[in-house]
Parts: sequence; structure tokens; C-alpha cells
Amino acid sequence: METPDSRQHARTLWYDRPKYVFMEFCVEDSTDVHVLIEDHRIVFSCKNADGVELYNEIEFYAKVNSKDSQDKRSGRSITCFVRKWKEKVAWPRLTKEDIKPVWLSVDFDNWRDWEGDEEVELAQVEHYAEDDSDSADATSN
Repeated sequence: METPDSRQHARTLWYDRPKYVFMEFCVEDSTDVHVLIEDHRIVFSCKNADGVELYNEIEFYAKVNSKDSQDKRSGRSITCFVRKWKEKVAWPRLTKEDIKPVWLSVDFDNWRDWEGDEEVELAQVEHYAEDDSDSADATSN
């Protein structure tokens, strides 16, 4: 019987925006994907192309609005955009605890000072939402 300790963590990138926190679980050709977003944590699990079970549980730095949060799957990763409970409050880190797990990194390609960045953020969320039907078709072959 597998214990939770025998599971591996998915490499996770994250970045902060005025209304959302974005997370990307980097797993290629994932199957059996489960994403549970609650007001204080996210639980992610899946299997990778080799059938290895991956599991991440993150206690958030601050409360989020789980009802207005989404996840989107592609062939290379699972992206979650989690709505902050308090908008326009910067998160210095993703986790409640002030320890950085080895599998968690800041996504510096998308990280930036977000003064007046809400239009860009909204466009990103809309892009993910619109793109949903295309990627679902592409990954199911």
C-alpha cells in the first residue's frame, strides 16, 4: 500500500497579481488530474507519463475565494488561477509557512511589479478561459 510519503511533488511555479495568484503544476502528459481549491489551501494530484503519482498540498499565505478560482490543463502543465479574498494586497510568498519547499519556485517570466496591471491580468484570465476548448481537444488524442 502506498503511503502519502511515497508520492512525489510536482514542480510548481507561481506568481502574484492584484486579484489572482497564478500557479502552474509542471507535469507533462498528466492523467487522473484532481485539483481541489479551498479558501485556505489547494490540493493537487495527478499521474505523470510514467504513471508516478504526484501530490502537492499548499496552505495559502492568505484566504482566497475558492468559488471564483479555476484550473486549466494543457499537455505540459496544469495552471490554476486563484482569486484572492483581499484584492490588491501583494503576497510575499505563496505558502502560509515561511519555508520554501524545494519544488516551489517563483515564475520570474511572469512576475512583475503590478501597479496598474489589472487589464493585463484580466486579459490573462480571459485567455485561459477562451483557450480551454482548444487545449482539451488537442490533449485528448
